[in-house]
Amino acid sequence: MNWLVLVLAGVFEIGWPIGLKIAHSPENRWIGLLIAILCMFISGTLLWLAQRAIPIGTAYAVWTGIGAAGTFLVGVFAFGDATSLLRYLGIVLIIAGVAALKLG
Repeated sequence: MNWLVLVLAGVFEIGWPIGLKIAHSPENRWIGLLIAILCMFISGTLLWLAQRAIPIGTAYAVWTGIGAAGTFLVGVFAFGDATSLLRYLGIVLIIAGVAALKLG
């Protein structure tokens, strides 16, 4: 159950940079900021809950790994961010590092 809570925390971690990206548009500024703040609060709360049973270093690495990889993919597919083989390799390395922490 704690791992599910941690994964959900990571998913909400993706939401706040998306909210900030949305806030760049003047007509969506306030809704974007609201999304960002709400996602930060939910993500932080879920991380806090998950850390009751998962070591802090592992929980933080998983949380940020999900956030980094997920935000990268949303940026590429939803916002047309630049991509390259090297950028994809970087995401693979982040995921491999998180997996190594979990397995270790």
